[in-house]
Amino acid sequence: MNRLTRRQLLAATPGVLGGAAGFGASPLAWAAESYEAAAARIWRTGPLQGLSGAALGQELVRYATLAPSSHNTQCWKFALDGQGITILPDLSRRCPVVDPDDHHLFVSLGCAAENLVQAAQALGLAGEVRFDAARDAVVVRLSPTPAVITPLFKAIPERQSTRGEYDGKPLSTQDLALLERAGSSERVRLLLLTGKTAIDQVLDFVVQGNTAQLNDKAFVKELKSWIRFSASDAVERGDGLFAKSSGNPAVPSWLGKLMFDFVVTAGSENEKYTRQLRSSAGVAVFVAAQEDKAHWVDVGRAFERFALQGTVMGVRNAHVNMPVELATLRPRFASALGLGAMRPDLVVRFGRGPTLPASLRRPVQAVLV
Repeated sequence: MNRLTRRQLLAATPGVLGGAAGFGASPLAWAAESYEAAAARIWRTGPLQGLSGAALGQELVRYATLAPSSHNTQCWKFALDGQGITILPDLSRRCPVVDPDDHHLFVSLGCAAENLVQAAQALGLAGEVRFDAARDAVVVRLSPTPAVITPLFKAIPERQSTRGEYDGKPLSTQDLALLERAGSSERVRLLLLTGKTAIDQVLDFVVQGNTAQLNDKAFVKELKSWIRFSASDAVERGDGLFAKSSGNPAVPSWLGKLMFDFVVTAGSENEKYTRQLRSSAGVAVFVAAQEDKAHWVDVGRAFERFALQGTVMGVRNAHVNMPVELATLRPRFASALGLGAMRPDLVVRFGRGPTLPASLRRPVQAVLV
Protein backbone atom coordinates (compact mmCIF):
# COMPACT_ATOMS: atom_id res chain seq x y z
CA MET A 1 0.00 0.00 0.00
CA ASN A 2 1.32 3.46 -0.86
CA ARG A 3 2.11 5.63 2.11
CA LEU A 4 -0.62 8.11 2.95
CA THR A 5 0.06 11.70 3.80
CA ARG A 6 -1.30 12.94 7.10
CA ARG A 7 -4.10 14.80 5.27
CA GLN A 8 -5.06 11.68 3.34
CA LEU A 9 -4.99 9.62 6.52
CA LEU A 10 -7.43 11.95 8.21
CA ALA A 11 -9.88 11.49 5.37
CA ALA A 12 -9.44 7.76 4.75
CA THR A 13 -10.39 4.61 6.62
CA PRO A 14 -8.32 1.69 5.28
CA GLY A 15 -6.19 -0.78 7.20
CA VAL A 16 -5.17 -0.87 10.83
CA LEU A 17 -4.76 2.88 11.27
CA GLY A 18 -7.54 4.09 8.99
CA GLY A 19 -10.24 6.49 10.13
CA ALA A 20 -10.60 10.15 10.91
CA ALA A 21 -9.72 11.97 14.10
CA GLY A 22 -8.49 15.36 15.21
CA PHE A 23 -4.94 16.00 16.29
CA GLY A 24 -5.44 17.82 19.56
CA ALA A 25 -4.82 21.35 20.68
CA SER A 26 -2.53 23.72 18.84
CA PRO A 27 1.01 24.03 20.24
CA LEU A 28 0.30 27.76 20.59
CA ALA A 29 -2.24 26.93 23.27
CA TRP A 30 0.51 25.26 25.31
CA ALA A 31 3.09 28.04 25.08
CA ALA A 32 1.96 29.66 28.34
CA GLU A 33 1.89 26.41 30.34
CA SER A 34 4.00 25.98 33.41
CA TYR A 35 6.77 23.42 33.13
CA GLU A 36 4.96 21.13 35.55
CA ALA A 37 1.72 21.29 33.55
CA ALA A 38 3.56 20.62 30.30
CA ALA A 39 5.37 17.63 31.79
CA ALA A 40 2.13 16.20 33.20
CA ARG A 41 0.41 16.55 29.82
CA ILE A 42 3.28 14.96 27.92
CA TRP A 43 4.02 12.07 30.29
CA ARG A 44 0.43 11.03 30.94
CA THR A 45 -0.88 7.49 30.50
CA GLY A 46 -3.37 7.68 27.65
CA PRO A 47 -6.60 5.76 27.05
CA LEU A 48 -6.19 2.09 26.18
CA GLN A 49 -9.64 1.58 24.68
CA GLY A 50 -11.88 3.36 22.21
CA LEU A 51 -9.12 4.54 19.87
CA SER A 52 -9.15 3.92 16.13
CA GLY A 53 -7.98 5.45 12.91
CA ALA A 54 -5.80 8.53 13.10
CA ALA A 55 -6.40 8.90 16.84
CA LEU A 56 -4.84 5.48 17.35
CA GLY A 57 -1.88 6.40 15.16
CA GLN A 58 -1.44 9.66 17.03
CA GLU A 59 -1.40 7.89 20.39
CA LEU A 60 1.19 5.37 19.19
CA VAL A 61 3.39 8.19 17.94
CA ARG A 62 3.00 10.01 21.25
CA TYR A 63 4.26 6.99 23.16
CA ALA A 64 7.11 6.60 20.67
CA THR A 65 8.22 10.20 21.28
CA LEU A 66 8.55 9.52 25.01
CA ALA A 67 11.70 7.56 24.16
CA PRO A 68 15.10 9.07 24.95
CA SER A 69 17.25 10.71 22.28
CA SER A 70 20.73 12.16 22.28
CA HIS A 71 20.58 15.66 23.89
CA ASN A 72 16.78 15.18 23.73
CA THR A 73 16.98 16.34 20.12
CA GLN A 74 13.97 14.18 19.18
CA CYS A 75 15.65 13.43 15.87
CA TRP A 76 12.72 11.56 14.33
CA LYS A 77 9.74 11.91 12.03
CA PHE A 78 6.76 9.58 11.75
CA ALA A 79 4.75 8.62 8.67
CA LEU A 80 1.40 6.91 9.12
CA ASP A 81 -0.15 4.60 6.57
CA GLY A 82 -2.89 2.01 6.57
CA GLN A 83 -0.53 -0.78 7.61
CA GLY A 84 1.71 0.79 10.21
CA ILE A 85 4.13 3.58 11.09
CA THR A 86 7.50 4.44 9.57
CA ILE A 87 10.11 6.21 11.71
CA LEU A 88 12.42 8.43 9.68
CA PRO A 89 15.56 10.28 10.76
CA ASP A 90 15.20 14.04 11.10
CA LEU A 91 18.63 15.12 9.91
CA SER A 92 17.89 18.74 10.76
CA ARG A 93 18.22 17.65 14.40
CA ARG A 94 21.47 15.72 14.13
CA CYS A 95 24.51 16.58 16.27
CA PRO A 96 27.46 16.50 13.87
CA VAL A 97 30.14 17.17 16.49
CA VAL A 98 29.28 14.61 19.17
CA ASP A 99 27.67 12.19 16.68
CA PRO A 100 29.44 12.60 13.32
CA ASP A 101 28.35 9.22 11.91
CA ASP A 102 24.75 9.54 13.20
CA HIS A 103 25.23 6.53 15.48
CA HIS A 104 23.30 8.09 18.37
CA LEU A 105 20.61 9.30 15.97
CA PHE A 106 19.82 5.76 14.79
CA VAL A 107 20.02 4.43 18.35
CA SER A 108 17.38 7.05 19.20
CA LEU A 109 15.15 5.78 16.37
CA GLY A 110 15.46 2.31 17.88
CA CYS A 111 14.36 3.61 21.29
CA ALA A 112 11.29 5.17 19.69
CA ALA A 113 10.53 1.94 17.81
CA GLU A 114 10.63 -0.09 21.02
CA ASN A 115 8.23 2.28 22.76
CA LEU A 116 5.93 2.08 19.76
CA VAL A 117 5.93 -1.75 19.83
CA GLN A 118 5.22 -1.83 23.56
CA ALA A 119 2.38 0.69 23.21
CA ALA A 120 0.94 -1.10 20.18
CA GLN A 121 0.69 -4.35 22.12
CA ALA A 122 -1.20 -2.59 24.91
CA LEU A 123 -3.58 -1.13 22.31
CA GLY A 124 -4.25 -4.45 20.59
CA LEU A 125 -1.68 -4.38 17.79
CA ALA A 126 1.38 -6.53 17.12
CA GLY A 127 4.37 -4.58 15.84
CA GLU A 128 6.90 -6.11 13.43
CA VAL A 129 10.05 -4.01 13.06
CA ARG A 130 12.43 -3.97 10.10
CA PHE A 131 15.06 -1.54 8.88
CA ASP A 132 14.66 -0.13 5.37
CA ALA A 133 18.23 0.62 4.29
CA ALA A 134 17.11 2.35 1.10
CA ARG A 135 15.41 5.09 3.15
CA ASP A 136 17.37 4.76 6.40
CA ALA A 137 13.96 4.20 7.98
CA VAL A 138 12.52 1.97 10.69
CA VAL A 139 9.31 0.37 9.43
CA VAL A 140 6.85 -0.89 12.05
CA ARG A 141 4.09 -2.99 10.50
CA LEU A 142 1.02 -3.38 12.70
CA SER A 143 -1.59 -6.11 12.78
CA PRO A 144 -4.50 -6.82 15.17
CA THR A 145 -3.75 -9.00 18.21
CA PRO A 146 -5.24 -9.43 21.69
CA ALA A 147 -4.19 -6.50 23.85
CA VAL A 148 -1.52 -7.21 26.46
CA ILE A 149 -0.51 -4.52 28.95
CA THR A 150 3.05 -5.39 29.95
CA PRO A 151 5.05 -3.95 32.86
CA LEU A 152 7.38 -2.38 30.28
CA PHE A 153 4.47 -0.51 28.71
CA LYS A 154 3.33 0.76 32.10
CA ALA A 155 6.88 2.01 32.70
CA ILE A 156 6.98 4.24 29.59
CA PRO A 157 5.44 7.32 31.29
CA GLU A 158 7.68 6.81 34.35
CA ARG A 159 11.04 6.27 32.63
CA GLN A 160 13.63 9.02 32.82
CA SER A 161 17.35 9.55 32.45
CA THR A 162 18.40 10.53 35.96
CA ARG A 163 21.62 12.55 35.83
CA GLY A 164 22.15 12.68 39.56
CA GLU A 165 23.92 10.63 42.18
CA TYR A 166 22.48 7.24 43.11
CA ASP A 167 22.34 5.51 46.50
CA GLY A 168 25.56 3.52 46.05
CA LYS A 169 23.90 0.19 46.87
CA PRO A 170 24.44 -2.91 44.71
CA LEU A 171 21.59 -4.62 42.89
CA SER A 172 20.65 -8.21 43.64
CA THR A 173 21.68 -11.04 41.32
CA GLN A 174 18.02 -11.41 40.38
CA ASP A 175 17.70 -7.74 39.47
CA LEU A 176 20.86 -7.87 37.36
CA ALA A 177 19.55 -10.93 35.54
CA LEU A 178 16.30 -9.11 34.70
CA LEU A 179 18.23 -6.15 33.32
CA GLU A 180 20.51 -8.40 31.29
CA ARG A 181 17.58 -10.30 29.81
CA ALA A 182 15.78 -7.09 28.86
CA GLY A 183 18.84 -5.44 27.31
CA SER A 184 20.14 -8.37 25.28
CA SER A 185 19.12 -9.91 21.97
CA GLU A 186 20.57 -12.06 19.22
CA ARG A 187 22.05 -8.92 17.68
CA VAL A 188 22.98 -6.97 20.83
CA ARG A 189 25.29 -8.04 23.65
CA LEU A 190 25.03 -6.42 27.07
CA LEU A 191 27.96 -6.22 29.48
CA LEU A 192 27.06 -5.47 33.09
CA LEU A 193 30.04 -4.19 35.09
CA THR A 194 29.40 -4.06 38.83
CA GLY A 195 32.77 -4.45 40.54
CA LYS A 196 34.62 -1.41 41.86
CA THR A 197 37.68 -2.11 39.71
CA ALA A 198 35.58 -2.37 36.55
CA ILE A 199 33.60 0.79 37.34
CA ASP A 200 36.80 2.72 38.08
CA GLN A 201 38.20 1.53 34.75
CA VAL A 202 35.14 2.94 32.97
CA LEU A 203 35.47 6.14 35.01
CA ASP A 204 39.01 6.60 33.76
CA PHE A 205 37.79 6.51 30.15
CA VAL A 206 34.86 8.81 30.99
CA VAL A 207 37.26 11.37 32.44
CA GLN A 208 39.53 11.15 29.41
CA GLY A 209 36.61 11.57 27.04
CA ASN A 210 34.94 14.34 29.01
CA THR A 211 38.18 16.30 29.24
CA ALA A 212 38.72 16.09 25.50
CA GLN A 213 35.14 17.07 24.70
CA LEU A 214 35.00 20.07 27.02
CA ASN A 215 38.29 21.32 25.57
CA ASP A 216 36.71 21.19 22.10
CA LYS A 217 35.02 24.54 21.35
CA ALA A 218 32.79 23.00 18.68
CA PHE A 219 31.54 20.34 21.10
CA VAL A 220 30.80 22.93 23.80
CA LYS A 221 28.96 25.16 21.32
CA GLU A 222 26.81 22.26 20.14
CA LEU A 223 26.05 21.08 23.68
CA LYS A 224 25.13 24.58 24.84
CA SER A 225 22.73 24.98 21.91
CA TRP A 226 20.65 22.08 23.26
CA ILE A 227 20.53 23.20 26.90
CA ARG A 228 17.32 24.89 28.02
CA PHE A 229 18.33 27.02 30.99
CA SER A 230 14.87 28.37 31.86
CA ALA A 231 11.52 26.64 32.27
CA SER A 232 9.84 29.02 29.84
CA ASP A 233 12.44 28.32 27.16
CA ALA A 234 12.05 24.58 27.71
CA VAL A 235 8.27 24.76 27.39
CA GLU A 236 8.43 26.96 24.29
CA ARG A 237 10.94 24.69 22.52
CA GLY A 238 9.74 21.33 23.84
CA ASP A 239 13.15 19.73 23.36
CA GLY A 240 16.72 19.82 24.63
CA LEU A 241 18.21 19.37 28.08
CA PHE A 242 16.35 21.33 30.77
CA ALA A 243 18.76 22.46 33.47
CA LYS A 244 16.61 21.17 36.36
CA SER A 245 16.32 17.74 34.71
CA SER A 246 20.08 17.48 35.23
CA GLY A 247 19.90 18.59 38.84
CA ASN A 248 20.94 22.17 38.12
CA PRO A 249 18.99 25.34 38.96
CA ALA A 250 16.81 26.94 36.31
CA VAL A 251 17.93 30.47 35.44
CA PRO A 252 17.11 33.00 32.70
CA SER A 253 18.54 31.86 29.38
CA TRP A 254 20.85 34.87 29.01
CA LEU A 255 22.32 34.21 32.45
CA GLY A 256 22.65 30.46 31.90
CA LYS A 257 24.57 30.97 28.67
CA LEU A 258 26.85 33.46 30.39
CA MET A 259 27.46 31.21 33.41
CA PHE A 260 27.93 28.03 31.41
CA ASP A 261 31.50 28.75 30.31
CA PHE A 262 32.56 29.52 33.89
CA VAL A 263 30.71 26.69 35.63
CA VAL A 264 30.98 23.81 33.14
CA THR A 265 34.67 23.00 33.01
CA ALA A 266 36.53 19.76 32.51
CA GLY A 267 37.62 19.79 36.14
CA SER A 268 34.17 20.41 37.65
CA GLU A 269 32.46 17.94 35.31
CA ASN A 270 35.06 15.26 35.97
CA GLU A 271 34.48 15.63 39.71
CA LYS A 272 30.74 15.32 39.14
CA TYR A 273 31.08 12.19 36.99
CA THR A 274 33.42 10.66 39.55
CA ARG A 275 30.79 11.07 42.27
CA GLN A 276 28.02 9.83 40.01
CA LEU A 277 29.80 6.72 38.79
CA ARG A 278 31.02 5.77 42.26
CA SER A 279 27.45 6.12 43.54
CA SER A 280 26.16 3.77 40.84
CA ALA A 281 25.36 0.08 41.20
CA GLY A 282 27.05 -0.64 37.91
CA VAL A 283 27.71 0.26 34.29
CA ALA A 284 26.00 -1.28 31.27
CA VAL A 285 27.81 -1.43 27.93
CA PHE A 286 25.76 -2.27 24.84
CA VAL A 287 27.57 -3.87 21.89
CA ALA A 288 25.98 -4.60 18.52
CA ALA A 289 26.96 -7.67 16.52
CA GLN A 290 27.77 -5.46 13.54
CA GLU A 291 28.58 -1.79 12.98
CA ASP A 292 25.78 -0.44 10.80
CA LYS A 293 22.58 1.58 11.07
CA ALA A 294 20.29 -1.43 11.31
CA HIS A 295 22.23 -2.76 14.29
CA TRP A 296 22.35 0.69 15.89
CA VAL A 297 18.55 0.65 15.79
CA ASP A 298 18.70 -2.76 17.50
CA VAL A 299 20.93 -1.26 20.20
CA GLY A 300 18.35 1.47 20.77
CA ARG A 301 15.58 -1.09 21.16
CA ALA A 302 17.69 -3.13 23.59
CA PHE A 303 18.63 -0.08 25.63
CA GLU A 304 15.01 1.07 25.86
CA ARG A 305 13.91 -2.36 27.13
CA PHE A 306 16.74 -2.16 29.68
CA ALA A 307 15.63 1.31 30.76
CA LEU A 308 11.97 0.30 31.01
CA GLN A 309 12.81 -2.86 32.96
CA GLY A 310 14.91 -0.76 35.28
CA THR A 311 12.01 1.64 35.74
CA VAL A 312 9.78 -1.29 36.73
CA MET A 313 12.35 -2.17 39.42
CA GLY A 314 12.97 1.40 40.58
CA VAL A 315 16.40 1.49 38.92
CA ARG A 316 17.49 4.71 37.19
CA ASN A 317 20.08 5.17 34.48
CA ALA A 318 22.08 7.87 32.72
CA HIS A 319 24.39 7.84 29.74
CA VAL A 320 28.14 8.32 30.14
CA ASN A 321 28.98 7.82 26.47
CA MET A 322 32.23 9.78 26.33
CA PRO A 323 34.37 6.62 25.84
CA VAL A 324 32.40 5.65 22.72
CA GLU A 325 31.80 9.11 21.27
CA LEU A 326 35.47 9.85 20.57
CA ALA A 327 36.79 7.82 17.66
CA THR A 328 40.33 8.02 19.05
CA LEU A 329 39.29 6.72 22.47
CA ARG A 330 36.75 4.08 21.46
CA PRO A 331 39.21 1.36 20.28
CA ARG A 332 41.16 1.56 23.53
CA PHE A 333 37.94 1.34 25.51
CA ALA A 334 36.88 -1.70 23.46
CA SER A 335 40.24 -3.33 24.07
CA ALA A 336 40.00 -2.73 27.82
CA LEU A 337 36.61 -4.48 27.80
CA GLY A 338 37.99 -7.42 25.85
CA LEU A 339 35.84 -6.64 22.80
CA GLY A 340 38.63 -6.74 20.25
CA ALA A 341 37.55 -5.06 17.02
CA MET A 342 33.89 -4.82 18.05
CA ARG A 343 32.47 -1.35 18.61
CA PRO A 344 30.96 -0.57 22.03
CA ASP A 345 27.80 1.41 21.31
CA LEU A 346 26.46 2.82 24.58
CA VAL A 347 27.80 3.26 28.11
CA VAL A 348 25.13 3.65 30.77
CA ARG A 349 25.46 3.88 34.55
CA PHE A 350 22.58 2.56 36.64
CA GLY A 351 21.38 2.41 40.24
CA ARG A 352 18.59 3.54 42.50
CA GLY A 353 18.26 7.27 42.85
CA PRO A 354 15.95 10.29 43.01
CA THR A 355 13.29 11.35 40.56
CA LEU A 356 14.16 14.58 38.73
CA PRO A 357 11.90 16.81 36.61
CA ALA A 358 10.91 15.02 33.39
CA SER A 359 12.18 16.32 30.07
CA LEU A 360 9.67 17.68 27.57
CA ARG A 361 8.63 16.62 24.08
CA ARG A 362 7.38 18.44 21.00
CA PRO A 363 3.73 17.96 20.00
CA VAL A 364 2.81 14.96 17.86
CA GLN A 365 1.87 17.33 15.04
CA ALA A 366 5.46 18.54 14.87
CA VAL A 367 6.86 15.08 14.11
CA LEU A 368 4.27 13.79 11.62
CA VAL A 369 4.99 13.86 7.87
